[in-house]
Amino acid sequence: MPPPSKPNLTGFDPRKLAAASGNTKGDPWARYEAWRYTGPFSRWNRFKGAFPGLGIATVAFAGYLVYEQLFMQKEHHHGEEHH
Repeated sequence: MPPPSKPNLTGFDPRKLAAASGNTKGDPWARYEAWRYTGPFSRWNRFKGAFPGLGIATVAFAGYLVYEQLFMQKEHHHGEEHH
């Protein structure tokens, strides 16, 4: 026996709604809604298009950081005198 739950102040019982809804397997609109989750609208494709150019920008920035570290360092000779 499940533990007793607190009474809902609104009177709405989600378990009764689920029982009354019945089986949604014969949903007549299911095939019309299926396009939302396939092809270019799949979750991966929507995520991939959320940040266009992020991959190229990341590689370009990393390349600039490497270039800066290798070629743009100032030569510091403190205390050395050249005659």
